[in-house]
Amino acid sequence: MNRRETLKFLSTTPLLASLSMSDWLGLFAEMNKRSIPSTGESIPIVGLGTWQTFDVGGGTADRAPLQEVLKQLVTQGGMVVDSSPMYGRSEQVVGDLSKAEQLTDQLFMATKVWTTGKQSGINQMNRSMARMQKKPMDLMQIHNLQDWKTHMKTLQQWKEEGKLRYIGISHYLESAYGRMESIMKDYPIDFVQLNYSMVSRTAEKRLLPLAKDRGIAVLTNRPYEGGSLFRKVSGKELPALAKDIGAESWGQFFLKYILSHEAVTCAIPGTSKVKHLLDNLGAGVGLLPDTNQRTKMRQALESI
Repeated sequence: MNRRETLKFLSTTPLLASLSMSDWLGLFAEMNKRSIPSTGESIPIVGLGTWQTFDVGGGTADRAPLQEVLKQLVTQGGMVVDSSPMYGRSEQVVGDLSKAEQLTDQLFMATKVWTTGKQSGINQMNRSMARMQKKPMDLMQIHNLQDWKTHMKTLQQWKEEGKLRYIGISHYLESAYGRMESIMKDYPIDFVQLNYSMVSRTAEKRLLPLAKDRGIAVLTNRPYEGGSLFRKVSGKELPALAKDIGAESWGQFFLKYILSHEAVTCAIPGTSKVKHLLDNLGAGVGLLPDTNQRTKMRQALESI
């Protein structure tokens, strides 16, 4: 029986029928992991982005769902959480809720520096680490390459001093790929974060192969193109191919394509809902498409 058929069978057992969706996921395979090339440390291939979704106030009604999201991320084998001072209150919310659930040490936290000037960057990074309550910070990225030459020196120094475990750069636009490529070639960074989806595949041409060659881990953002991919397939049935790759939803179909690229270390879709989180994490379990299946996936999407 496949995973879906097994779940259906077990759900008829009285003792097991009461299990929540998160419990069901926990009964089966662990999340796939990939190694960070610069150290060999392994991290789960699906994480959590916090842009917009974690920018909430201090009230229980706003924060309780996000607290459950972080709790379930760890329960289901995830650990990567990406934020930024650009994301409003997201860093503070991540820090507060992680501490409340005693998850801080179990999470791989990533944030960014997004300002101009050396001292301004130092001040911002110190605030970010205080807000997220993570020292050393697992990963610090230069956001949108803002004043990157200045911040790169600080990041390298802080890594040597043990204030940062990993350093990197991030962007979400293909127009920045030229500059990103130069940095990846000339500087000893550990991570690069970039946009990558089934319809935005420019990164496949140069940046992803370069990351593989240079031993740079890759975080991918905007896997659903801001929701436009879901709108494109609204009301459409999953192609038969989905069953072959273990995709049980369109979200998993989209994510499995991204994750099947050998250079991708972790995808970080954002959400504030446990239901969506569990679906995202499900893409990181089990099979991933091979080269031939990836071609068929693109063709299936293009035919809609």
